[in-house]
Order: sequence, then structure tokens, then C-alpha cells
Amino acid sequence: MTLKSFAPSVASSELIAALREDGAVILRELASTELADAVASELRPHFDRIGQKAQSDFNGYKTLRISSILKRSRRSAELIAHPRILEIADAILLPHCINYRIGSCTGIEIWPEESQQRLHRDDGIYPIRMPGMEWQIGVNWALDDFTLENGGTHVILGSNRWKEPRLPQDEPTVQAVMPKGSAVIYMGSTWHGGGANRSNRPRMGLVNTYSLGWLRQEENHYLSIPREVADSYPEPIRRLMGYQGHGRILGWFPGNPDGY
Repeated sequence: MTLKSFAPSVASSELIAALREDGAVILRELASTELADAVASELRPHFDRIGQKAQSDFNGYKTLRISSILKRSRRSAELIAHPRILEIADAILLPHCINYRIGSCTGIEIWPEESQQRLHRDDGIYPIRMPGMEWQIGVNWALDDFTLENGGTHVILGSNRWKEPRLPQDEPTVQAVMPKGSAVIYMGSTWHGGGANRSNRPRMGLVNTYSLGWLRQEENHYLSIPREVADSYPEPIRRLMGYQGHGRILGWFPGNPDGY
């Protein structure tokens, strides 16, 4: 039992069907190693300076985390707005909203001797569930090779289709093993968690979530990203950050790109 892994050329219908069935899929080498290395290089000083501040029982004490990614890495926008990722988000989210936006962007670096993270669902931040509707999807970009030994993400296959809300019992997990530049895409309702790092090197990833446009975003991009930085990005990135209404009324503001 393994995560289904696809080349970037896979037909969208096949990819989406696998994602709906298993709750997670891998797109191999979707980004170039040059881009993955560039994003990692931009994030490196921030991991070193503040990455330990997010350590906790849930996040781990040998894991570094940083947010406000678009303030820290210009080239991360190429991953966040990757056309293939947005195509998947369109298929999963747009049946339930007019538009969607970034829920959160988090750089995560798991260091040697870190233990396995507690399994969780990303949509657990919202107090209700609606059958047949995904609140969000997540994408974990491999900025290093993800292996069984260095903390490749654990997933319970098919947990997105569990009928009744429940906690995992003894269900087996599979790990996202993939080369640098690949991405594991998973439903917000899929149970998953970071793996234990039993290697002698850290592994870095960039996790982006995309949530329904009428939901409160997990990360407040309006305060975590200075307005002048937001304005320096092209309109598609600004829209993903939340500088758009959900339609012409919900979240309206002067200058709303869709008018009033």
C-alpha cells in the first residue's frame, strides 16, 4: 500500500479521481530543483533566526517552522500559484465557493531525532463539517528529497471518506516518498502528520493550504504580510492572499477588483 505517484503530465481526471479516492496523491518533480533550491535558500535565514519559536508538543521540539512566507520568499509565489496546483484547487473547492484563497503558508524543517507528529486533519480548525464538501486542500512541496527515514509525511489513505467523525485507531499509514520539487496534495479532511526523522540531515518542506473563499483564513495575511509587500505581487497572488471579495458583497472593500 503506497501513495499514488504521478508524473506532471498525468490527465487531470485521473489525478482528481485518485485524490478523491485516497485523500492524497503525489505529483513528482512538479517544480524544478532550481526553484526548490531558490525557495529553500530564501527561507534559510528565517528558519535559523526564528524557526524555533513555533516549537511545541504538536509541532515538535526538533522542528523549525516559519510563516509569513510571501514576505520572506519572493519565489515561493511560483509554488503557491503553480497552475497545476490551482487546477486541482479549482476542481475540489470551486463547486462550493465563488473563489478560494490561501489558508496558510508554512515552512517546515524537520531535524534529526524528531519524533512522528500526531496525526491530524487540517480542517479540524473549523467547528463543523458538511458531508461531501471539502473546506480546503493542502500541498506540501518537497524542498529536499522526502524519504522514509527523514520524515516523509504520513497519510491514512481514504480517511477523507470516513462517514462519521472519529479519531484514528490502528489504521496503517503510508509515507510521502518523493524527490525534491515534488508535491503531495491532500484533502483538508485527510488524516496526516509529519514523519520521524531518523536520518542525519534535516528535511525542508513548504506547506500551503487553500480554503473556501467564504471561510476565515487560518493565517491572517493582511497582518502577517505588509501591504506594500502584498501590492508588489501580481494580481493573481494578491487575490490568493485575500485581496478580493467573495463575490461583490462578502468581504467588499474600496478597490475590490470585482467591483461592488
